[in-house]
Parts: sequence; structure tokens; C-alpha cells
Amino acid sequence: MIGGTDQRPPVEPAVPRHGRMPRHGAAATYAKIAASVIAVLAVSATAVVAYAAVDLVASVTAKPPVELENEKVLENVPDIGAMEGGLNFLLVGSDKRPEDGAFGDPEEESAVLNDVTMLLHISQDHTHVEVVSFPRDMYVSVPECPDPNDPAGEPLPSLSSAKMNEVLSWGGFGCVASTIEQLTGVTIPVGGIVEFYGVAALSSAVGGVEVCVVERIDDDYTGLHLDPGTHSLTGIDALAFLRTRHGVGDGSDLGRISSQQTFLASLMRTMQSSGTLGDPIKLYSIAKAVLSNMTLSNALQNPAQLMSIARTLQDVDLSKIVFVQYPTGYTDDRSGVVPAESSAILNAALQADRPVAINPAATGESEFGTVTDPNAQPAVPEAPATGDPSATVAPEAPVEALPEDVTGQSAAEVRCSAANAG
Repeated sequence: MIGGTDQRPPVEPAVPRHGRMPRHGAAATYAKIAASVIAVLAVSATAVVAYAAVDLVASVTAKPPVELENEKVLENVPDIGAMEGGLNFLLVGSDKRPEDGAFGDPEEESAVLNDVTMLLHISQDHTHVEVVSFPRDMYVSVPECPDPNDPAGEPLPSLSSAKMNEVLSWGGFGCVASTIEQLTGVTIPVGGIVEFYGVAALSSAVGGVEVCVVERIDDDYTGLHLDPGTHSLTGIDALAFLRTRHGVGDGSDLGRISSQQTFLASLMRTMQSSGTLGDPIKLYSIAKAVLSNMTLSNALQNPAQLMSIARTLQDVDLSKIVFVQYPTGYTDDRSGVVPAESSAILNAALQADRPVAINPAATGESEFGTVTDPNAQPAVPEAPATGDPSATVAPEAPVEALPEDVTGQSAAEVRCSAANAG
């Protein structure tokens, strides 16, 4: 039940619309997209260029976009090569069941809840990245939002307290973005909604993602059954790993977030080590997987801009890509969680564009955390760079050391999921 001063029954948005964006002729839009794709792929084999342009355009136009009020900040941003400046990207994972019934009856079991809500923050100078996961059962206040079923009519009222995963069905994607903006104090211009098959397609596009398991995991709810050891997951197996809650940690959504962070850290290592983000053909495969399985905001309808964001991550030091679970504490009745005092420190770091660091003991000592890979080799420090001793080196931004109750990991760390013993 959603709490608030003036409640309405939750609605399922057909196409959330927030704000007024300029409309362009279809022919001109398609031509711009095709030209951008061809430019990005020009260094790849010429035989695939024409196909790629047409194929990605078809993927983009297959789904209507979602709209964000703050996406106007991206106007006139170059769309070839790595993007300039920083960015906040909102990723929402919807539990809407696919029409084929593979995950249950889409009419009976779909509530269109945002079971996964993540904020990707890329720094202005591209030296650090933070990925913040917001627990689905966290109570938040929701600002007044345009009604996705009647954008020109009366807005939906603000809510004093609602669980995070109810916001998508209440006010659409734009309302989720506004809620995160209000919570963190940052501006979110772009984002998208991914459904079940999107994760499966992405893991396959990169050739599999390695995950580490220290104890056998058995979860009949998602069909995940993994022996101890390292596994390369693709397709539906990868999706099951990201969905499992009953099989890992303490059986809660917080445990699931910790496992998701190990997966995403491994995905980032895979993409950098295999040269995926610098290979136009591999980058095309990823763009195809994303565009075919996500509903993206207006500003990302140009595939080249999506590639530009990906290319920005190519050279970021893995130790400076940090996955953070938004700090929370349980309510008295343990029916959900609420933001902890330390969330203000994380919010301030995001607002000031400062890199953050996780306390090494925080995640391992948490009841819902992951564990260090027992087989991992200690990292070898890089040799100091040589060159002109008089050359001026730009000072690194001061790192915000997060309190001990904030869990997470960097992309350089190999952590393992532990089975739920409950």
C-alpha cells in the first residue's frame, strides 16, 4: 500500500510523458540516427556498416521513448566518440513479465514494479564512476509527478512515504527519476527501463560474465543452481543470478543487491579487458542488445549517444568504478528500510562530484554482504609513471571515505556470493 496525503490507486503507465520535448519529422530523425551510427562504425568492416545503421535504427524506433524533464541539459552534446563532461543515468529494472509467459502470466503476475533502481554517476573529468543501488523496500517521499495517463491534467499528488519499487507503477519512469533527484540532490537527464530479457541479451553480447560462488546456491524461485566455484553466465542463467534473493546472503533484497554488484563489477572487468568498449563491432552488439531490450529516454534515441556513454567508461581505472548500496537501516518492524544518516555523506559526494571509497570491512562484515574471493591473487601495484619530471600532473580529487555502514565494492575487486543459510 502506498502512503500519502491524497492517495490514488496505482496505475500502469502506457507511455510515461514528462515535460514537452520538441518533435521532429520522422524522416529527419531516422536520417540523423543512421548518419551517427555510420560515423561510429566507420572504422569497422565496411560490409556491416549499412546493416548496422538500419538495424539499430529499427531497434530504436521499435519502442516509444520515456521522457525526463531534465534531459534538455544534453542539448548540443557531441554524439561521436566519448562524451564530454559528466552524466547521471537512471537505470530501472521492471518486473513486468514478458508476453511469452516464460516468467509467469503477464496478466496475473505483473505489477510493473521497479525492483531494481540504480544511478550511474560519471564524473565530469571521467576519472571516477559511482553506481548507486537503491533498495526496492526503502521508504521514500515522492514528489508531485505528472500523471502518465493524463500528462496535461492534474498531477499526481506527492506522497509522504512509499516503497521505492512502487513508484514506477504510481507515476511512471519520470516519477522514479524525480524521486531519486529529490533523495540525492543530483540532476538526472537520461535513463531507461530494462525488462527480463535485456539482462540476458547483454550478458550474451559480451560473451558471458564470470561470477564467484563460495557455497552451493539453490533457488527454486529463479531456477538458479550453482556449485561452489567460478561460473561464466550468459542468457537466462545470468538473469537468474541477478534475480535471486532467496538463494544468497540473508535472503533479502539487500543480499540480492550485493550479488548484483559482484556481477556488474565482473561485467565491467570483462568489457575493459576484452577491449569491448574500444571495438566498434563488439560495441555494436552491446548497443543492439540494449536498444532491443530497453525503453530509453528521448535523449538516448540516437544510438551514437548511447555508444558515447559506453566509450566514456573505457579508460576509467577499475578501482575508481565503485558500486554502492544506498545506506539504509531496517524499520522497527523490519517491513522495509529507511535511509540511514550516512546517506547524507553519499549524497554530498555525488553532488560535489567527489570519488568515494568503501570501507574494506563493511561489506564482508554485513549480514547481507558478499565475501572476498579466497582464490584471488593480491593486486600488484602499478609502477610509477616515468617521463618529464617537470611535467605538471593534475591533482586527484579528494576521495570521500564512506562510513562503515555503507556496503559495496569497486570494479577491481573480485567478490563472491554466499548462499542463504536461512
